[in-house]
Formats: sequence, C-alpha cells, structure tokens
Amino acid sequence: MRRHLILAAAGGSAALLLGALGFQYIGEMPPCKLCYWQRYPHVAATGIGVLALMIPGALLPYLGALAAATTSGIGFYHTGVERGWWEGPSTCTSGPIANLTPEQLMEQIMGAPLVRCDDVPWEMFTLSMATWNGIASLILVGIWIAAARTNAH
Repeated sequence: MRRHLILAAAGGSAALLLGALGFQYIGEMPPCKLCYWQRYPHVAATGIGVLALMIPGALLPYLGALAAATTSGIGFYHTGVERGWWEGPSTCTSGPIANLTPEQLMEQIMGAPLVRCDDVPWEMFTLSMATWNGIASLILVGIWIAAARTNAH
C-alpha cells in the first residue's frame, strides 16, 4: 500500500510538471517567475518519491508532503497575484505608472519581463493554472501523509 501511495504522490508531481511543460512547449505559453517557482518542489517531490521507494520509513514521505505543500502555497500565492489581491515580485508584476517621467516610464517598459505573473494565460472553470496546481498539490500532500503513516511495504 505504501508503495502505491508513493507512486501516486510522486507520479502526481511528475504529471503536473509534465503538464506545465506541455503548456509551455506545445501550448506556447511561456511561464512567469512564479510559474517556475511552482515547478521546483514538484521536481523535488518526484526525486523524493524515487528515494522513498527504496528507503523505508516515514521521513521521506513527510519530505514529499512538505514539497507538495510548498508548491501548493506558491500556487495559491500566485493566484492572489493574478487576482490582484496582493502584489507579486516586482520583477514579474506590472507596476503603477503614475508620477513617472517619460524617461522613467520608458525604462520601466523596456525593463519589464515578457511574461507577467499577474496575467492569466489559461483557465478552466474560472480557475487559473496556478490555482489548479494549488488544489492538486494539496491532494498530493494528503497522499504523501497517508504514505508516511502506512507501514513499510
């Protein structure tokens, strides 16, 4: 049972990562800075899953849960940026233009990244990719915790 749960959790992270890469390379939707940040914990969770299949104990599944919780948190943070609930990193969110000289405005335009974190390039049922990642990753947290609480093999 533990093995199946680990495969489901690590496989879920791998699937979400492959989906993101599919949107990037097949769907031609380049990721923003926060999108990249959401990918790193999925890479870690996938690697942790491989190790957890070989090493018994609860520590690695709990680390997998931590990785999934991290990407979920970043996903929900990104959702707030997309919806304008709070500002994102200054390097990927459009800033105010009030009180800027024409030179400062031109500098801001020329220095702005091509992909902004506050734009939603795709959504399903009014939820963005970041929101779906947050939800799916919370489910993966539960699977990782179930694997940690299940007896080895």
